[in-house]
Amino acid sequence: MAVTIKDVAKLANVAPSTVSRVIANSPRISEKTKQKVREAMEQLSYHPNFIARSLASQSTQTIGLVMPSATDVVFQNPFFPTVLRGLSEGAHEKQYGLYMTTGKTDEEIYDGVVQMVQGGRVDGVVLLYSKVEDKILTYLQSQDIPFVVIGKPFKNVEEITHVDNDNFRATKEVTEYLIGLGHDHIAFVGGNLNFVVTIERLLGYEKALRDHHIPLNNDYIVHEQFLKEGGQEAVRELLSLSTPPTALVVADDLMALGVLNTLDEMGIVVPEDISIVSFNNVLLSEMSRPPLTSVDINIFDLGYEAAKSLIQMIKNPKEPTKRIIIPYELIKRYTCSHPNIERTVQV
Repeated sequence: MAVTIKDVAKLANVAPSTVSRVIANSPRISEKTKQKVREAMEQLSYHPNFIARSLASQSTQTIGLVMPSATDVVFQNPFFPTVLRGLSEGAHEKQYGLYMTTGKTDEEIYDGVVQMVQGGRVDGVVLLYSKVEDKILTYLQSQDIPFVVIGKPFKNVEEITHVDNDNFRATKEVTEYLIGLGHDHIAFVGGNLNFVVTIERLLGYEKALRDHHIPLNNDYIVHEQFLKEGGQEAVRELLSLSTPPTALVVADDLMALGVLNTLDEMGIVVPEDISIVSFNNVLLSEMSRPPLTSVDINIFDLGYEAAKSLIQMIKNPKEPTKRIIIPYELIKRYTCSHPNIERTVQV
């Protein structure tokens, strides 16, 4: 026979309503009583019926997640499993589940979000990206549903709660790090320009060059997908130039891995012949050969804070709009050195 709230109440010597309040984590219940009830729940192996609770409270206890593109592409990049771990932990702490959109095209993903919202399947939504033009964000703004963006919104920044790094400042600093090593032929390998993170990092790179009176060479700016193949294509294009760069700022570790593999195939040695700084500091940064110098953007924290902020908005509709900036750190490994002025890179 299934264990009920009444069974838990009897063992804990409290009223069934008190058990319900403990399950809902009501502030009206003392920590001592909560502990006693939770111990009874554990002893009886009692698990709350969240479906029944949802019907009663008009709450799904679920957060919707919106990916930037098809999941088969997204999960090739280690950024997303890591940010999902943060979201999962932040949701789990408040007894929320996660509901992920699926779809192979932007249109299918949009339709999935509409069904998710209109069907009342979630209490709020997290966008795991920020685009320049995004009808999903526009749609969410038109609906009476809380949402949080991971990344800086392109428009209406003060009106949208978002969790982000200072990508402009971070890229300016890493470009200046390369300049400090003596490089003045520095290229930028970025992702899709429809993503705000790409624009912010590009602007930081350009600002560093201007501040140090280094001419901006448009041939040194290449945009590809945030995938290993994107890095491979970018580096071949850059090294085919008559004056190839001596250093690269790469917007993503997976792209940087593609860069390293291609350079190895070409017989170009890192960092003796060319230096590389990347972003995200995922596990493959340490495992690459040589280990990548990379900016740790604390991906887990991006997800954790997004879930935490969204649940606060769900519980309190008057929660003020927030801009949460997650700190970053340049992790110096073995892909940067002074430029080798004695050797001209040949393709």
